[in-house]
Amino acid sequence: MKLPVNAFKAGLAARRQQIGIWNTVPGPVVTEALACTGYDWVVVDTEHSVTDVPDTLAMMQALAAHGVQAVVRPATNDTVLIKRFLDLGAQTLMIPYVQTADEAAAAVRAMHYPPRGVRGVSGMTRANRYGAVPGYFEGAGAELCLIVQIETLAAVDAIADIAAVDGVDALFIGPADLGMSMGRTGGMADAEVRQVVERAIKAIVATGKPAGILVTDVATAQACIGWGTTFTAVAVDLSLLVAAARQVRAQF
Repeated sequence: MKLPVNAFKAGLAARRQQIGIWNTVPGPVVTEALACTGYDWVVVDTEHSVTDVPDTLAMMQALAAHGVQAVVRPATNDTVLIKRFLDLGAQTLMIPYVQTADEAAAAVRAMHYPPRGVRGVSGMTRANRYGAVPGYFEGAGAELCLIVQIETLAAVDAIADIAAVDGVDALFIGPADLGMSMGRTGGMADAEVRQVVERAIKAIVATGKPAGILVTDVATAQACIGWGTTFTAVAVDLSLLVAAARQVRAQF
């Protein structure tokens, strides 16, 4: 049995625009429904949701059944959490709140087996198809993808250093947290935040690494694509549900 190819990582390398959606509702039903809607990638979010590590197994299985790429976001940049998600078969991880090159390097080490990193070894996991993938320990790193999130002004200033860390595959901007670090609560609707986001995207592109973002306003998302994002998340499951429910209720 062969190691699964990470099509999302290949898309990043090709700078092919990949459109994503956030999955915050735990359990495989919503995840599978999202997998049938045409998005290229789905973030299985465990940072700002009640989704926990065991929940992600069935959610990743639901996505895999439909050929949609899972991007799993741990709650924090933690070696043990990262190990658990990797063993469950996650090939792409999005690490929140990375502010320095040292923090990025710590995430890289957590992603890889020794001698490159510190990932713990288990021979019986979903990641290696329960021991059925020959040479998994030697070849796993080639299909792993590490995205680090840029969520503060300090991180924006450190983009060049963070991007230069070997093993960082892409950088993703969190505009809401970035705005809060500036004392602004309006997100991309705030002109100053918008300017910093534009600067950050262009700075990432200048390093040669792919840039990503989550923006739910269509015009703003298109602007970010114009500035250079090549993996762009444009919706959040729970927000879509609540907005649609309110729209229907307003008719009565």
